[in-house]
Amino acid sequence: MQSTSIPGVAQRTGATTYYIEIVPTPLSALGGKRPVLALTPGIGDIDLYVASELMEGARGVAGGFVTPERTTAIASLSRFYAMNEKIAMGDGRYEQDRLTQAIEQNAKRALLFDMDALAKENGAIVNSVMLGAIAGSGQLPIPPEAFEAAIRADGKAVETNLRGFRAGLEAARKREMTPAIGPGKRRSKATSDLAALERRVAQAPTAAQEMMREGVRRLSAYQDRAYAGLYLDRLDFIRAADDAAQADGRLLYETARHLAVRMSFEDVIRVAQAKIDPARFERIGAELKLKPGEPYELVEFLKPGIEEMCSVLPPWLARRIIAASERRGWLGRVHWGMELKTTSVSGYLRFWMLAKLRRWRPRSHRYAEEQAQIESWLGLIRAAASRSADFAVEIAECARLVKGYGDTHSRGLANYRTIEQRVIDPALNGDLPAARAIDAIASARTAALVDPDGGSLVRCLAELDRHESFRVAAE
Repeated sequence: MQSTSIPGVAQRTGATTYYIEIVPTPLSALGGKRPVLALTPGIGDIDLYVASELMEGARGVAGGFVTPERTTAIASLSRFYAMNEKIAMGDGRYEQDRLTQAIEQNAKRALLFDMDALAKENGAIVNSVMLGAIAGSGQLPIPPEAFEAAIRADGKAVETNLRGFRAGLEAARKREMTPAIGPGKRRSKATSDLAALERRVAQAPTAAQEMMREGVRRLSAYQDRAYAGLYLDRLDFIRAADDAAQADGRLLYETARHLAVRMSFEDVIRVAQAKIDPARFERIGAELKLKPGEPYELVEFLKPGIEEMCSVLPPWLARRIIAASERRGWLGRVHWGMELKTTSVSGYLRFWMLAKLRRWRPRSHRYAEEQAQIESWLGLIRAAASRSADFAVEIAECARLVKGYGDTHSRGLANYRTIEQRVIDPALNGDLPAARAIDAIASARTAALVDPDGGSLVRCLAELDRHESFRVAAE
């Protein structure tokens, strides 16, 4: 056997590939001949390709290492998002189903299951589960007992690694195909206090029910049941517009998706909840490979500005402070740098007190601002639906621009308002044909998502202004 590795910059943009060649025939049976082994993998020459993450599995297909004539592909359905997915202004994630389909269609045999979840269930690391999957696939001339013997001989975390190995082995033997669960979706069952809301969802068009159900669960956890009820009340009007436009539930589905995200906006209360979420501490401990009870420090670096500080104040007070700060040129310039240890008593209590303001949220300045913006956006969708279902869907999709927290939210909101003033309003006023507005909105939104600072959007609108209809609208 010969092995080598191709080092990459795994901490930043790449990965490390490990390549192994095995000669299944003993040297004594080769008649004095010596096998010639390669140091790097050859395209189309791979019998077994293994990845601990779904995107890495798909990259094996793109690199030509996974082929339908020869390769067995083993990959985890779990995701660790790439940097370009994280920094996208919109939803930059690659579609889970497309990645899965790429592997299944290009491999001779595919074994896909959630190794990360299985590792956590057994208190093991994902590598041990991968090794079990390799042994269970039957693609190597090595019996499972030999792998177990090697784990014992290594002497490191033997019981833990054996649990993970056996879990992966059993999953491979049973060919457990765990269905992919998209990011942000929950496995938990609907609780009894959501029964009434879910009955309302069941009356909606089938195409939109799943998305609406997820929205109800998300907003109930974010705020309360009444807030989830407001979500469905708002969608009742969109459903009527969908019916009138004969959109077959498409407009309702897209609006339900974006409305759930907009109503669960990021504020200081939400950030505080995320900072002290027990699951976050467990995840960090697992990433650091800490033993139970082993201490560590977690420091949060915060830099709130005047608007963030005012977001939890009553609207009448916040407006006065923001107006005074704007007159003095303080907005966007004055910030308070903070370093808080979430693992200390004082730091934890600060975040805990902020998180407890959830009941106060409906009385806060940020809440009032967000609800007004949401109602305005929904009004534009309903108005556009009377002209064209596609027109209304494009406006619904513009909610992708409004996301995040602090400067990210401000830039996205500014880009959305620019598109609204320059394209959406003229189209609704009859100064721009709906068909042209559909293409214009899509182009402007794409430009804003590619460049959140607004430079691409300015160039896009300048190009659109060259058309006569846009010059009239701009004037």
